[in-house]
Amino acid sequence: MLSIEKAKQMAKSLRASLQERNQEVSHSIALELVALQLGYKDWNTACTRLPHESTVPAVTFDKPIPILRMFDEAKAREFYLDFLGFSVEFEHRFEADLPLYLGIGRAGLQLHLSEHHGDASPGSTVFVPMHNIQLLRDELLGKRYGYGRPEIVQQGWGQVLEVHDPFGNRIRFCQS
Repeated sequence: MLSIEKAKQMAKSLRASLQERNQEVSHSIALELVALQLGYKDWNTACTRLPHESTVPAVTFDKPIPILRMFDEAKAREFYLDFLGFSVEFEHRFEADLPLYLGIGRAGLQLHLSEHHGDASPGSTVFVPMHNIQLLRDELLGKRYGYGRPEIVQQGWGQVLEVHDPFGNRIRFCQS
């Protein structure tokens, strides 16, 4: 990706190239020309929109992955895979008769489900911003799940479609 520092280098190269051809331009004019060539109104606009390179490492975060407690693998698969439409990303057990740690995902949303004591507390709530909440509602209602038929609730700030898993956890799908 082009950074502000690279754009400055482009302006410097442009100025040097023009000087070789006896075309004198100031540094500020060269910056303005590069900004225009990159599709910006002017250099100030380019400076606000182009990323800055950093020589100092910065702390960055990826998106969080909530861990929800589960107690019954079959019920978890019925709810999360069959009803909500998630797919298994991975499964882990230290041994065949030990608790399951399950990674699931759907359309960019990742959740981890754990039978391990201490990984998570039952009764957690996950807030999931999303788009096309009506499509999700229609999909879920069409499955005629025996333990829940969620509806959209209009809030002052947007719409909420809340589902409750068999272990007391809530997922609030929300659209502004």
